[in-house]
Amino acid sequence: MLKQRIGMIGAGRMATALGKGFVRSGLVAAEDITAADPDSKAGERFAKATGGKTFEENYKVIAGSDVIFLAVKPQQMAAVTAELAGKITADKLLVSIAAGVRLAAIAEVLGPDVKLVRVMPNTPCLVGHGACGFCLGQNATEEDGKVVEQLLGAVGIAYRVGEKLLDAVTGLSGSGPAFVYMVIEALSDGGVRMGLPRNVATALATQTVRGAAEMVAVTGEHTGVLRDRVTSPGGTTIAGIEALESAGLRAALMSAVEAATRRSAELGAVS
Repeated sequence: MLKQRIGMIGAGRMATALGKGFVRSGLVAAEDITAADPDSKAGERFAKATGGKTFEENYKVIAGSDVIFLAVKPQQMAAVTAELAGKITADKLLVSIAAGVRLAAIAEVLGPDVKLVRVMPNTPCLVGHGACGFCLGQNATEEDGKVVEQLLGAVGIAYRVGEKLLDAVTGLSGSGPAFVYMVIEALSDGGVRMGLPRNVATALATQTVRGAAEMVAVTGEHTGVLRDRVTSPGGTTIAGIEALESAGLRAALMSAVEAATRRSAELGAVS
């Protein structure tokens, strides 16, 4: 169990998912986690999910926390950091999960002595299968990085990258769930087109994607090797793969990640 007390500025869905994961994994005791949110209903949901305390005032969380997550929307970050300016002491670690908001923009407001880490989580953190990237900012130590990696590991996997690569993390794992949902929906549509009931088609498509992903994760084998094991000469799978290649599926997904990455960079440039 970590010794650090964890605080959340914002008690929305992502903050609740993270807090719930921290407590469920045994890394953080329920009494050592707090959140602040002006929305009392959000606070109630956070408290119910984590067992922690919630407040409406940010200063109460700041005073009682060692690691403070800025779990607010990017458009709220300027107001929140302005409120926190001069209140974050050098012994506290500040972790931002606001998409696109650069560390330099936060440091400019909070000052040169604040320890900062920036994280890009994704929505599957809500079910304990997140894919996160993070980078260390000014004054953050290697030990701080290990703490953040442990915390993020409670809700999925986490990789440390340079801040410039967080846009690529956003394009791939941040936006990626939406791309996968479209793939599941399209597979389900194909099943319906071939006569399956919608509920059966969706269930089969969902489990197929889940199972295939688990095969990659568990075996560690290259996706091409696993694909070839399903692809018999002259069989059904190679006919389907030919159709996918003709339709440009591979190129379309690569382009989707690239477009999302570029958009993340654009948003960061104006934050």
